[in-house]
Amino acid sequence: MLSRSYFNLLNLDDHSSGGDRARIPRVISVPGILSDFDDHEGLESDAAISPIHQERRIIVANQLPLKAYKNSESKKWCFDWDEDALILQLKDGFSPDVEFVYVGCLRVEIDTLEQEEVAQYLYENFKCVPTFLSMNLMNKFYHGFCKHYLWPLFHYMLPYSPDHGVRFDKDMWQAYVSANKVFADKVREVINPDEDYVWVHDYHLMVLPTFLRKRYNRVKLGFFLHSPFPSSEIYRTLPFREEILRALLNCDLIGFHTFDYARHFLSCCSRMLGLDYQSKRGYIGLDYYGRTVSIKILPVGIHMGQIKSIMSLPDTVKKVKELKEKYDGKIVLLGVDDLDMFKGIGLKFQAFGQLLDLNPGYRGSVVLVQIMNSPRSQGNDIQEVQNEINKVATEVNQRYGSIGYEPIVCINGPVSFQDKVAYYAISECVVVNAVRDGMNLVPYKYTVSRQGSPYLGEALGLEGSAAPRKSVIIVSEFIGCSPSLSGAIRVNPWNISCVAEAMHSAISMQDSEKELRHEKHYKYITSHDVAYWARSFDQDLERACAQYYQKRCWGIGFGLNSRVVALGPNFRKLSVEHIVSAYKNTCSRLILLDYDGTMMPQDLVDKSPCHEVISVLNGLCNDPMNVVFIVSGRGKDSLEKWFSPCERLGLSAEHGYFTKWTKNSAWESCCLAVDLSWKNIVLPIMEHYTEATDGSSIELKESALVWHHQEADPDFGTWQAKELLDHLESVLANDPVVVKRGQHIVEVKPQGVSKGVVVENLLTTMRNTGKPPDFVLCIGDDRSDEDMFESIASSAASCLLPDTAEVFACTVGQKPSMAKYYLDDTSEVIKMLQGLSGASALQLLKSPHNQVIFEGKLD
Repeated sequence: MLSRSYFNLLNLDDHSSGGDRARIPRVISVPGILSDFDDHEGLESDAAISPIHQERRIIVANQLPLKAYKNSESKKWCFDWDEDALILQLKDGFSPDVEFVYVGCLRVEIDTLEQEEVAQYLYENFKCVPTFLSMNLMNKFYHGFCKHYLWPLFHYMLPYSPDHGVRFDKDMWQAYVSANKVFADKVREVINPDEDYVWVHDYHLMVLPTFLRKRYNRVKLGFFLHSPFPSSEIYRTLPFREEILRALLNCDLIGFHTFDYARHFLSCCSRMLGLDYQSKRGYIGLDYYGRTVSIKILPVGIHMGQIKSIMSLPDTVKKVKELKEKYDGKIVLLGVDDLDMFKGIGLKFQAFGQLLDLNPGYRGSVVLVQIMNSPRSQGNDIQEVQNEINKVATEVNQRYGSIGYEPIVCINGPVSFQDKVAYYAISECVVVNAVRDGMNLVPYKYTVSRQGSPYLGEALGLEGSAAPRKSVIIVSEFIGCSPSLSGAIRVNPWNISCVAEAMHSAISMQDSEKELRHEKHYKYITSHDVAYWARSFDQDLERACAQYYQKRCWGIGFGLNSRVVALGPNFRKLSVEHIVSAYKNTCSRLILLDYDGTMMPQDLVDKSPCHEVISVLNGLCNDPMNVVFIVSGRGKDSLEKWFSPCERLGLSAEHGYFTKWTKNSAWESCCLAVDLSWKNIVLPIMEHYTEATDGSSIELKESALVWHHQEADPDFGTWQAKELLDHLESVLANDPVVVKRGQHIVEVKPQGVSKGVVVENLLTTMRNTGKPPDFVLCIGDDRSDEDMFESIASSAASCLLPDTAEVFACTVGQKPSMAKYYLDDTSEVIKMLQGLSGASALQLLKSPHNQVIFEGKLD
């Protein structure tokens, strides 16, 4: 089905479906701003058609919420809704007017000749779009990469040896990428990118967002991870770790069950991509190339209506009566788990054996019923788990069992949900002992089943519907539902004695205590059902996507590193031709340049300027109509040494505390009578934090002290920086200094010192000499340079600049800024400056007798 090479898999412009499909007409909904989709259909014809659009959600998951079987007579495929499927149940959180389209795989293999007919039938009757993957691709994608590599790793199991899990395989990774692209192509068949919201589910489809974002820059895209997200120490072992992170960041909203999972994801983004998150008004967000990627923390709930309807069925009541009679006089502990290595079934059996060993009185009266759902994948690990379970269960039953008493009762699946509800209803306690699990809804279903219905209450011998209900939950602290079950007995599944003690506590607990715990859980579960979860996620997704109405979007990057930049409508790339044209038509120019990250890349060890930088600066300084300044946070000695070849270059050191107009002029201080005695207080404090924070350092300046933590552990360095900031602000509350945090720094400097003040002084000086600048170019890359951009904007508003002045405030890198222009990197900055220098050289050749502008300031 897919025979492309790995290179082609990463070519996101190569659409396996062939040519462009017919698209639903788009509607221009924001005056003056056109959508930046990368197709080339006629905008005018699209804009003229404004059909009434039905609100729609496209749900993308590995499997469709369908059951499939063949009719024995007609041999035709038949389909029914799978009422147990979460992606079907979430519809309850929406208005009936919202249309749902599902994209995913079928659980059965459809013959190639039947696929087109089945696809058409499913869309017309179920609004389902099947992704037909070949058996070979499915085995590598699902059974290979997803279930035997990614899923164990996300559950903290690393393949330390070939016998201990499956190691990374490039072919399986290629299959994962290929399958995700097939899913994305199927979404393309049905999406109206201006209107529809897309909701992608779980770890099977983590790179799919990149394919959709590449195709539709403004696609409204949410993702929910139903498994754990591992800590950065585990996640960073993934060979393609950054590609997956960037793919998830191509969503507008990313959902997790617990704060722990979200915290691990944010930590990975910080450590591997250098992204920091912010919490504002209760929302957590990551700024990613001008887009705010929101983080949602909310555990999924259960479908209350489904359980209540099943509890009301006569067959359920009948099954409850049978089980109650079968286990009459016995206390039933219940376990319901998938058959896999992380559910801790063997550990649970060992704990139950220890319970019977320490409490002989429970023998014959306490039973552990274990329902084991069918495994979702195949392999040696499943067989090993099965063998361990059988071994432990046999040992316990042989040691403590007797005629008519089997301590551990194993029920191999599949078991219908109706039968499970019956077992929940007659069980005194449910034991969920997984060593790692994403969410696990068994405790929720158990609680609601114990609440019962009038019919079940009668079958259980409860007097009336008002009779108090009781339940006890033993839950592992390593699963997602644990934080929400505040009345549960939390256990460490690896501690056998602890689990055995919890079982004893559950059995011996007073009924009044059981009733209070049950009431607490039931109230939470009924108010946080699947409808609440879906509705809350959708509301946050709408809020997260609102940002696109006010921004321009365009794509950058290649392959799985593709992403979208979203910036204000007036923010644009600085055109060399445009600025050179303005430059030629002006005669009094001010050029302000940051150094680190602007003239020279940040990642270089040798920070001194190269010959190319010196050459272009001299070319600009040789034009007598130019005033050129390097405005840097660096110390004056370094700047003076590095730029000694530039005779007419102005320097502003330490964010403007020191300034000199040319090489031969003296350094001037902006504050002649400043008191620097605060350094005696600050330095010992910074030294203490440096000693306590490995990788940190102190930069000593004449006017300031800077604590750097770029080389420290990202999390620890950030924590220490916050502590240092609070410490210094408290100590220096009455001193005339400013304590501020920057990118990996904490800096203390005198009040009134900033790059913005430098700009104001230079503009004032030029205006006072009768030569106010009619051309201003200011380029910088970090937060301190935003002060320059702000100062230029305020100067223009307060008439310090002529009305006809050409102003170019430019930031380096595509990111939110007060500047109106951007250049991608330092190489583009140099290229642009070379264009200006070349224009000056031509002008000087034509008019060699230009006079110097500032007598006394410039020679």
